[in-house]
Amino acid sequence: MEKVKLNIESLVYSQTQSGAYVLVLIEETGNRKLPIVIGSAEAQAIAIALEGMTPPRPLTHDLFVNFASAFSINLIEVHITRLEEGIFYSELVCDSLANKVKIDSRTSDAVALAIRFNCPIYADEEVLKQAGISSSDFTSKNVSIEKEPLIKETEDKLEEKSISELEEMLKDAINNEEYEEASRIRDEINSRE
Repeated sequence: MEKVKLNIESLVYSQTQSGAYVLVLIEETGNRKLPIVIGSAEAQAIAIALEGMTPPRPLTHDLFVNFASAFSINLIEVHITRLEEGIFYSELVCDSLANKVKIDSRTSDAVALAIRFNCPIYADEEVLKQAGISSSDFTSKNVSIEKEPLIKETEDKLEEKSISELEEMLKDAINNEEYEEASRIRDEINSRE
């Protein structure tokens, strides 16, 4: 598998999905961009690291860095391995004493950690073939920032659903890492109890 090195180009509010942000990664030696839709909490974690801000108490990603450091674990690279049904899958490649370990991770968390560990971010060439957009297409007014929606938006009226339907929708939203939608569904379930 050919890996392509990426750099963080920008983090912008999504024009197409309310409450979401787009993390834009760009090839280090090419012109393809990889837009990844992430939630606001994940965007905040990335933005804080990009700005070099130090919160008064460690945030979750900072805690992870402190924990890893305490046990001599170093994150040596982030690897975006595949794209399935609009979800990017990533691995943290860690070095612990003499062992190299790969740990499954959400891509937004992996990028937030890559910034904190100052390690490179890679994507499989196949991921860029599937979801990469050329720089000229990306900035064109005729092309959306995304080739296709990465987070499925539902227009279902939750109040019309039964509890069992809502529970099934909640399970699907969590499995698809659609946490904002899951929160909305959970709130509807809680309001009925």
